[in-house]
Amino acid sequence: MKNAYFAGGCFWGVEYHMFRIPGVLSVESGYMGGNVENPTYEEVCSGQTGHAETVKITYNENLTDYETLARRFFEIHDPTQIDRQGPDIGSQYRSAVFYETETEKNTLDNLIFELEANGYDVATELSNGGKFWSGENYHQNYYTKTGKTPYCHIEVKRFNVNNSGAIND
Repeated sequence: MKNAYFAGGCFWGVEYHMFRIPGVLSVESGYMGGNVENPTYEEVCSGQTGHAETVKITYNENLTDYETLARRFFEIHDPTQIDRQGPDIGSQYRSAVFYETETEKNTLDNLIFELEANGYDVATELSNGGKFWSGENYHQNYYTKTGKTPYCHIEVKRFNVNNSGAIND
């Protein structure tokens, strides 16, 4: 089992989409990238902790891989937006990936290079690890609990696209 950490706006939508990847065992909403220990949702929302709403993905590396997760991440949020996703505004909603190995960083660098070659001005921050703080229980599996679907995380194919928008074979 391995873990991966992605921040792409409100963690509810990222959690929703990432959990649907075969091989993903669990997705936990929480906080990363800041300077306050054990932050609360209210503290993170203030924008004063430096944390981003982040999901911790636990996956079976025999069934999926880091690149699959990272590709999905870049296609379920807008990696060109700075400190926001849709109507959610603030540094806690920034696009960021917290990698744990140089192999993961290389994968991210290659995917960002591919996105930039496809015309995207990627604003996603890449950071080396850090402490993941679990979010409050009411944030976990939010869309499953409420029966709703994400309002600002919609899958957009961004890889292997030519200038006309067609998928290259």
